[in-house]
Amino acid sequence: MKRVLLLLADGFEAVEASVFTDVLGWNMLEGDGTTQVVTTGLHDRLKCTWNFTVIPEVTLDSVRVDDYDALAIPGGFEEAGFYKDAYDPRFSAVIQAFHAQDKWIATICVAALTLGKAGLLEGRRATTYDHPTSVRKKQLSEFGAIVVDEQVVVDGNLITSCNPATAFEVAFTLLEKLTTRENTLHVKDLMGFAEK
Repeated sequence: MKRVLLLLADGFEAVEASVFTDVLGWNMLEGDGTTQVVTTGLHDRLKCTWNFTVIPEVTLDSVRVDDYDALAIPGGFEEAGFYKDAYDPRFSAVIQAFHAQDKWIATICVAALTLGKAGLLEGRRATTYDHPTSVRKKQLSEFGAIVVDEQVVVDGNLITSCNPATAFEVAFTLLEKLTTRENTLHVKDLMGFAEK
């Protein structure tokens, strides 16, 4: 069994979290049956950007990194308080612990900044929210990242992406890293994402 810890900050984008639960859930039931998602955060109730409330399955202080194979982090909105949790030292400590064991860490959109805050992006290729009006790419470079203009960037064990539209691609990339390309193509086909 490949267990994925879904790390949620207050102010997370629900759609960016749901791609991990859906893709890895479809794999559990219709793919090779090897993936399980467990949600966690700093609080016993978490509110997404648009006020959807989630009760995480485990508290962050009870997480044992050895029990998991990968970490997934959705982005969120500053206006909804995302960075308060995302830049919290306890959030960074979990990210650093996964990285120290060279486990996959998949982020969507501005969640790439959590990797920078945790000190993982110095000299690493990465991307983040890329709209021309946004300051996020500049912030990513200030963490030492080599910012590249690609939709999804894989550098070592780190996966980053440039906006919410890439969410499914990130989740499928993580699934492929945890299972196989053949299995991922099978799940994509069942979910209507078959490559034409």
